[in-house]
Amino acid sequence: MTQVNKRSELVFIYDIKDANPNGDPLDANKPRIDEETGINIVTDVRLKRTVRDYFYDYKGFNGENGKDIFVREIKNEDGKIQDGKTRAKDFTEDPQQVLDSCIDVRLFGGVIPLTGDSITYTGPVQFQMGRSFHAVEIKHIKGTGAFAARSGKSNKTFREEYVLPYSLIGFYGIINENAAATTELTDEDVDLLIEGIWNGTKNLITRSKVGQTPRFLLKVNYSQENFFIGEIKNYIKLISDKRDEQLRDPEDFQLDLTDLLQVLNDNKNKIESVEYLINPRLQLVAGGKTVDLAAEELFKETNL
Repeated sequence: MTQVNKRSELVFIYDIKDANPNGDPLDANKPRIDEETGINIVTDVRLKRTVRDYFYDYKGFNGENGKDIFVREIKNEDGKIQDGKTRAKDFTEDPQQVLDSCIDVRLFGGVIPLTGDSITYTGPVQFQMGRSFHAVEIKHIKGTGAFAARSGKSNKTFREEYVLPYSLIGFYGIINENAAATTELTDEDVDLLIEGIWNGTKNLITRSKVGQTPRFLLKVNYSQENFFIGEIKNYIKLISDKRDEQLRDPEDFQLDLTDLLQVLNDNKNKIESVEYLINPRLQLVAGGKTVDLAAEELFKETNL
């Protein structure tokens, strides 16, 4: 397996409809909102959990065949959830065994609690908070449950929840080759990360998360040592004739890649390659013209 030795930047864009992308447990589990701008916020922890759950549920990283997830809920025989020190003992408190087995530590780093001192690995893959490209509105929904409020009562329980009618959310991330050397991150691990981000989002099936759809995933790989453009998500703009709060579907807007393509072209001598995944319902424009995704010519036009 080949160890990661080049810097990369990531942009991941997905949307959610009539659901809650990331509730705040300190605020009645409401979707997280920047009160000044009305922008929807999703923590990087939520995205990392999506990836971890995909590895565990769909790739079989459950401790068998030497593949595992370090940060996952495990119950002891008494029904109590393991703490970090107990989890480390599953690997005989051997940090090398953790790195060899656990892809999430190789990707995201982590603290390995040992008897005495702990070891901290800085994750090569880091994400900023996800933020929506538009202001959103929160809807408060009430309904009745299927069961009685208490035994012997005829009235049913009530439920209430907070959802967003629509939110188009973008994450920016970076893969640092220097930290990758410490956690022994490989190119194969990064390929699995991309798969986990895309397919993991599609496979979120809990009631509050179902309906999330990946729309755009971009990975820019650099050839010049320690160079990267930085915050490339900010070069993507949402344009629409509707007010932000009226957006309900990809048909309601376009994503303008004009500035993104320009900055990539300006730095093409420092870029090794550009990789992308795009949902066909996403409408992309550049230079005032629709980008033809069917021909898959998006970045060939930049002569990278």
